[in-house]
Amino acid sequence: MEGFSLSALQAMTGSFWPYLVIILFGFLPTEVWRVLGVFVGSGLDENSEVFHWVRMVSTALVTAVVAKLLLSPSGALATVPLWGRLCAVALGLVAMHLARRSIVVGLVVGEAALITVAFAG
Repeated sequence: MEGFSLSALQAMTGSFWPYLVIILFGFLPTEVWRVLGVFVGSGLDENSEVFHWVRMVSTALVTAVVAKLLLSPSGALATVPLWGRLCAVALGLVAMHLARRSIVVGLVVGEAALITVAFAG
């Protein structure tokens, strides 16, 4: 019996083989953990100490990522001056609070400000 080869996969799936690989090796392994998390987490109390701790840790991680992107960016973001990155974050936060804490509004306004500064400068 002949071994499995990339050309055999390409012949079976045509031009869609990269998407098949992404689904098999990227999406499915993580989806198993998401489903297990739903089942395990459905029985926990939202106001428990565990959830407060998880919220605090996740907030700290997001804050650290934002701080890193602001203070030591890489790639195309490094071409945007510090004042532009800080103004974009400030505008996004103000818009979020004015829109009743809508994260989507804050992200859209902050991103629009960042893009505007990037193309203006």
